Amino acid sequence: MIENKKKFSVQRLLKMIPVYALLILISVLILAPVVWIVGSSLNPGTSLFSSSIIPKEPTLQHYRDLFTETDYKIWYLNTLKIATINMILSVILTTLTAYVFSRFRFKGRKFTIVAMLILQMFPAFMSMTAIYVLLYRLNLLNTHLGLILVYASGQIPYNTWLCKGYFEGIPKSLDEAAKIDGASNMTIFRKIIIPLAKPIITFVAISNFIGPWFDFVFPQLILRTSDKKTLALGLFEWIQKNQNTYFTRFAAGSILVAIPITVLFMFLQKYIVEGLSSGATKG
Repeated sequence: MIENKKKFSVQRLLKMIPVYALLILISVLILAPVVWIVGSSLNPGTSLFSSSIIPKEPTLQHYRDLFTETDYKIWYLNTLKIATINMILSVILTTLTAYVFSRFRFKGRKFTIVAMLILQMFPAFMSMTAIYVLLYRLNLLNTHLGLILVYASGQIPYNTWLCKGYFEGIPKSLDEAAKIDGASNMTIFRKIIIPLAKPIITFVAISNFIGPWFDFVFPQLILRTSDKKTLALGLFEWIQKNQNTYFTRFAAGSILVAIPITVLFMFLQKYIVEGLSSGATKG
């Protein structure tokens, strides 16, 4: 009996070795560029090719130069403002829309749901010309409001489907019990649906915070002046104007861009995974 257990454990170990080897290889491939960029941001000089992973004379000068010699602080605050407002507005629009489609039956409901599903098949780039003309006519070019409206409206179809599936997994008997006690639909939404749907709402909030944080295409289309630009656009145009030099300073800027997103993922990873998987399967 003991020999069988030993054979079983050895066979299991041999089967697991390729799996762990593959996981280690993937981890190295993912972490190596990150470690290199961090090391480059601490290296003196301006070239990435002369940088080493472990700096011989580490310095924080590139981080200081970002805030003293560029508009990095303005770009950072602009991006933070846009991402935060978009996150709040997107959560409100998405949860209300999903609640309506999951709890009410009305004429045109099925057609609208199918239309939202079809809209997800088309890339956002196809609408860029229409968005530009629309914002131009509304006098919203080179404004953060125009960019926020583009982000908040563009996320509705996909995230509504996710939230709708999650909301339909919440028993309607809770709604009926609350209505017997005299609760309105808005009260049910605020005090029953929202607390029970924290995972999917967290996922929607984080995904809509991350989108503007890293986006480059739409800010380039809408924003013009330096005081309005976001991080991705500001950093790209700054290094382009300097004839593709100061790459170590660019690396420092990239590290500062990644810090807020990394912290959010570390603390909210459980809700993100649970919200995404549940929203995709429930209902």
